[in-house]
This record gives sequence, C-alpha cells and structure tokens, in this order.
Amino acid sequence: MMRLLPVLASTLLALTASAADARPLEAAQQVRTLPIPVRQIVPGIEVLLSGHMARLKGKRIALLTNQTGVDRKGTSSIDLIRGHPNTNLVVLFSPEHGVRGTAQAGEKVASGIDPKSGLPVHSLYGDTKIPTPETLAGIDVVLVDLQDVGTRFYTYASTLLFMLRAAEKSGAQVIVLDRPNPQGGVMIEGPVLETDFTSFVGSFAMPVRHGMTLGELARMFVGEEKLRTRLHVIAMRGWTRAMHPYFAWDMPWVPPSPNMPSPKTATVYPGTALFEGTNISEGRGSTKPFEYIGAPFIDAAKLAERMNAAGLPGVAFKPVSFTPSFSKFAGQACHGVWVIPTDRRIFMPFRTGVALVKAVHDLYPGQFAFRTGEPAFFDLLAGTDAVRKGILAGQDVVSIEQQWHARLARFGEMRTRYLIYR
Repeated sequence: MMRLLPVLASTLLALTASAADARPLEAAQQVRTLPIPVRQIVPGIEVLLSGHMARLKGKRIALLTNQTGVDRKGTSSIDLIRGHPNTNLVVLFSPEHGVRGTAQAGEKVASGIDPKSGLPVHSLYGDTKIPTPETLAGIDVVLVDLQDVGTRFYTYASTLLFMLRAAEKSGAQVIVLDRPNPQGGVMIEGPVLETDFTSFVGSFAMPVRHGMTLGELARMFVGEEKLRTRLHVIAMRGWTRAMHPYFAWDMPWVPPSPNMPSPKTATVYPGTALFEGTNISEGRGSTKPFEYIGAPFIDAAKLAERMNAAGLPGVAFKPVSFTPSFSKFAGQACHGVWVIPTDRRIFMPFRTGVALVKAVHDLYPGQFAFRTGEPAFFDLLAGTDAVRKGILAGQDVVSIEQQWHARLARFGEMRTRYLIYR
C-alpha cells in the first residue's frame, strides 16, 4: 500500500492540478538561485562493476548504449566493460542518434565499426529498428545502458522494448543498468497510447509522461506483454521517486541527443515536443531547443501575455526572438515564448504544451498548421487524435484532458506492480 500512495497521488495531481497562477519571470529567476542539496546517486553501471560482474563471466556480451552510458567520472560504459578482466564484450548496439550521439533526430544511422573501441556496431535506427536474429546470434547477455528522458515518444523506450522482444527469441539475457528519470518518478501525465497510433514514437500503451526508469519500463514491458525474456535490472543506489531535478544529483548530464542539451530541456520536452507535429519551430537550431517556441509571424509579447494569463501551474513565459541555424525557419527570425518552469513539483509539461499549441492555433488560425500525414505526426506524438481534434474544435484544455482521465488512472494502478524505487 505504501508503494501505491505516491502513484495515486501522482495520478490525482496529473488529473486535477489546475492551479495556481503561473509565477512571473522574476519568480522563475528566484527559483534558480535557491540552494539545492546534492544527492549521491550510484548508476547501474557502477553497481554492476562493484558486485555483479560474476553474471558476465564466460559470457559473450553485447552492449546497447551511447554517449550517455558513463559512470560518475564520465568514463564510458564501453571502456569500463572492455577494461574489466574476464569480460568478453563482442558487439555494440546503438539507438537513435548513434553510439556517440551525433546524428540529428530522424537521421538514419548506419551500422559499422566504432572508431574509438574498434567494436562492430549494429544500428537500431538505420535499415532496421529491430535486432535481427543474425545480430543476436551467439550473444549470451545484452547489457542496456542508456539515459532516457522519461517521455513516451523519446525513442529509447521503443528500442528497449524491441530488444526485449528479440532477446526472447534468441535466448539472450537482458540486463538493464538503471539510470534516473529526469522527469522524476512521481507525476504521470497525458493520454495513454491508443492502439491505432502505435509507432516507433509510441510502441507501448503508456502516457506521455510515465514517471518510470528504464529498468522499471523493462519490467513492465516483460510483464504486460508476457515475454519470456530473461530480464535482470541492476538498480541504482540513492535515487528515490521524488528526487527532482537532475541538476541536484552528483551525476554528469550527458545530452542524450543533440537537441537535449540540459536537464531543463528534458523538463519541458514532454509538452513542447508536440510542436514537432506542427509548422511552428520547437527551437531546434537555437540555443534552447524545446524551451523556445516560435515562428516569424508570431507576436511574442501577445503570446507570452496570453500564456501567463492562463494560470498554468509551475511555469512562466517570456517573450523571445531567435533565429534557427537549421530545421524549421532556418536563417529566419522567429518570435514566440521561452517556456520557463518555476516549480518543477507542480509543473505539468504536457498540459502546458497542449495549452501552448492551442494558443498559437487560436491566435493564428490562418498561418498555424498541423503537419499532414496519415496518421498525423502530431497524433503519433500525443498517442491519440483527441488532442488535435479538440484544438480544432475549439475545446478548452480541461475538456481535452478529460478524455483520457480514466485510462491514465488505470495505468497509474497497473504500473505499481513494476516500480523498483520508493
């Protein structure tokens, strides 16, 4: 029952928090100056090295990782595993962005040889996103060491799920070296994925903001899909569900992708990434991707005033202008808002993102557009077409949210079976 309480509380907060008026920019600046005690967290790779290496003795090992797989000193998990006596690391698997994290979003990554380690790399974001029987042939153990962003449409969760499915067929054991969720582990938010909108940016029926670590997700994937995969999670030490934000931890932030440069980016991402499904810039090519939202035709002051008057919890909006160096409106001056979380305990990024998309749509109905496609990419990100249709129909944010309350509550109850940390 004690493990259930924070989940029920998180669901309740996600469903009913309305809140308090958004704080002005000055409050956001004050929050950033408050002293935050640093908490020691030992990531799964260090826990593995300190007492679980017997699991790997005599095994042919594959490692699914990228530049985020490091210890607290910044040493690569690739080097740590290879350098340990009596280990036999034979191949690497890489997710979206590649094993060194240099490829842009959506850019296909070829398989090949990692120039630093000399190991072969099988890309899971190239010709295939699913590990093939050939790539897993002869592999006894697949280690997984990735820093996730705690958002359903961030593709590392899908890559993990596909690896678990493939390992069931090959017989390889999967060991997840766990890392924190930068969204925290309490609040859940957003629509639960509907089957018709299953894709690589949504491959399992969970909400946009799920509040689970990659290790907990692995347990849920295996349990709910009834996979026979031999799964073991090497849990972190020192992390608790309520620990937030990331910069209060004694771990380096290694950008999981080129446009995820800081923990602040990860904080707003579950909502502002919805703009990837529109013709509005989500800040790619600027100094603050996903924190800056804009387009050449937007009146920045007007949009900021409208958003600050909306009463969204734990967030403020500042007028901003920026010129993207690539992606949408490259080389053109864009105007819009800087999304600034002021209280991460109550900030609801998905609600904020929906409200912001709706505001731009309502202010500029002749210039705003959702990206075309069947299904629309916006719907794949949201996991439903209810958000887009609600905005087009003129519904308010509360009415749009009500459509997924029941499924979100059921997910909150289900996920308690797979949580590792209190």
